[in-house]
Amino acid sequence: MSATSLVKTLKSQIAAKDAAGAAETVDDLVQHTTSAREAANDPLWKATSVIPWVGPNLVAASEIATSADDVARLGAVPLVNAFESLDWHTLRPTPDGIDLKPLTSAAPQVQAASHAVRETSKRLAAIDSTALVPQVSGPLLQAQVELSSISGQLDTAADAAVLAPSMLGADVPRTYLLLMQNSAESRSTGGIPGALAVLRVDHGKISLESQTSAGALGSFAPPIPTDSEEAAIYSGRIGKFMQDVNLTPDFATTGSVAVSMWETRTGEKLDGALSLDPVALSYLLKATGPVQITDPTLARAGRGLPSELNSGNVVKTLLSDTYASIKDPKLQDAYFAGAAKEIFSAFSAGNSNAEALMDAVSQGVAERRILIWSKMEPEQKILGKYPLAGLVSGPSVSPTQFGIYFNDGTGAKMDYWVKRTVKVVRDCTKDGYREVSIRVTSTNTAPSDAAKSLPDYVTGGGAYGVPPGSVQTNVVAYGPSQSNIDTVVKDGKKIAFAAQRHEQRAVGTSTILLGPGESTSLDFNFGHIVQHSDPKIVVTPTTQAVKDVLQDATPSPCE
Repeated sequence: MSATSLVKTLKSQIAAKDAAGAAETVDDLVQHTTSAREAANDPLWKATSVIPWVGPNLVAASEIATSADDVARLGAVPLVNAFESLDWHTLRPTPDGIDLKPLTSAAPQVQAASHAVRETSKRLAAIDSTALVPQVSGPLLQAQVELSSISGQLDTAADAAVLAPSMLGADVPRTYLLLMQNSAESRSTGGIPGALAVLRVDHGKISLESQTSAGALGSFAPPIPTDSEEAAIYSGRIGKFMQDVNLTPDFATTGSVAVSMWETRTGEKLDGALSLDPVALSYLLKATGPVQITDPTLARAGRGLPSELNSGNVVKTLLSDTYASIKDPKLQDAYFAGAAKEIFSAFSAGNSNAEALMDAVSQGVAERRILIWSKMEPEQKILGKYPLAGLVSGPSVSPTQFGIYFNDGTGAKMDYWVKRTVKVVRDCTKDGYREVSIRVTSTNTAPSDAAKSLPDYVTGGGAYGVPPGSVQTNVVAYGPSQSNIDTVVKDGKKIAFAAQRHEQRAVGTSTILLGPGESTSLDFNFGHIVQHSDPKIVVTPTTQAVKDVLQDATPSPCE
């Protein structure tokens, strides 16, 4: 009990960044676990462990005590030592860059702690608790659950400690293609990558270079090669136009194709790709504070727009007001890129505290508004374990993950006006297989006179066959691995849809067209699901808060 209370204290101290208190607590913890280990290895205890019925309980209790001591000495001690060595304030960007030395020095200790806890967790997980008395099985099950959770967290910390220094240019400068996704024209990973820049990182110092627009790169003939399954679902446009590289929700494809396009056009070699959207920029502005549009050309072009961008106005300014104030599409892209540059300058100048900055980045990553791909295969393999990589298959994808993605079919910037909800409306087991229905409801909230009150660049002006003011969207639904998509129901009626597969996942696509004020619902009905844990849904990040899009529901039973 004493050790358990000390672990809770240690967690609180680490969360509060109390390095001195954590060091004292871990010393006390080691004393308790060492005493317990010595008692469990007493010769009399060992001799008693061979007695039938009693023996397995004593062996299990001994294993718990030994494991607790291993975790304390081999896990908690090096972890707290690493924690003490880090000055969290140095981990934020400054004009001189991020001081990466403390993180580099701490990496071996974090890796050692991760390895010790992982191996101990495996050892405890192998113990069969069914024949144990409750006084032993209870603590064992608790230890198994807690160690599994801690092990995952430490593995993440160890991966971050290894990746961050190299990807931030600790050894050699790195350059990444920055895709600034415009959510007013949806793509599976967020929005059309209208504005581009090269992000250079040298020993933690961040700068933006070579800014341009996706349109300036033109089309690619022959197209950049892409996976045949993705080409079948999303067409060859993925490899032909930079604006369409993220029609696919798989950011490994998006990143690699976008970098190939950049290198083909410019001859400049890059190390990877990074994307973010205006909502992610708003999170960064919470950490940095407001920024000013200082470029005279942009200020003149954006006359009538706010001269100060903050977390409250940046999304509306970039995705709506810009189109009303700036008529030239090239200047619109320039304004978007210029705003991003001002925000990155504030970010790089260290105008934030480390904790607020980490919270901003963490929120952007959790909502899939920040994605990254590395050309370095070992780095990409590690990234692939986490949502930050934006993959549709692999260790970062839950066995019961469903994906709902949106691709604009209007050829314009009307998605700013679309509000969506996604929820599970049916979840049951029939004939040994799981059946799940996901309902996607979309509403066009544009004004009734949108055809006249909104600029043609926003409505499309009917150029692609969509009536001005209407929104056309290709809704793409992914089921879990090995599942089938059986039917798609629109507003209560079955409709035809495109059924395909991507990385062994069932994929269904349906197109909707909404006039101002109109709403519609699509039910994607998946069957033959072999996984039986609760469904998890990933959606295209939009201008809406994720909590407003993903809604709880009471699924109906099987008929």
